[in-house]
Amino acid sequence: MRMDNTMTDVADIDFTLNGKSETRSVPVRRNLVDFLRQDMGLTGAHVGCESGVCGACNVRVDGVVVRGCLMLAVQVDGATVDTIEGLSESGEIAVLQRAFVAKNALQCGFCTPGMLMTGAELLRQNSCPSRLEIRDAISGNYCRCTGYQAIVDAIEHAAGGA
Repeated sequence: MRMDNTMTDVADIDFTLNGKSETRSVPVRRNLVDFLRQDMGLTGAHVGCESGVCGACNVRVDGVVVRGCLMLAVQVDGATVDTIEGLSESGEIAVLQRAFVAKNALQCGFCTPGMLMTGAELLRQNSCPSRLEIRDAISGNYCRCTGYQAIVDAIEHAAGGA
């Protein structure tokens, strides 16, 4: 990361975003989800609680799902960032997406990108999670519409368990 000598509140960052190398200047206090939405035009991750408890802003940094509202954009300098758009375009979450549709695991859609990111991470770590393990994995993601049952069903279905 290189700090601009004339403006100490802006930094240049180099990172990989959804498989593509990027170099950007970013205000040092901008959080990652705002940077992705406002500067990169990737609006899949949502701004929800802005305190890291709802999961709507989930993105993957160096292979781990993180809260985009709690991370500064300058922290991804040298990192690999994957958004819901990248996971969708690559086909990585196609089975999970189909399961969400089949099991009616989405309604308003606000939590869906974060749920898909979390579900994909769980299935990468455990290809056959129990319903309890699924519930535990998504416990940091708020959904006001579905009651979670359909989301658990969908992740279980994507794992081949239902």
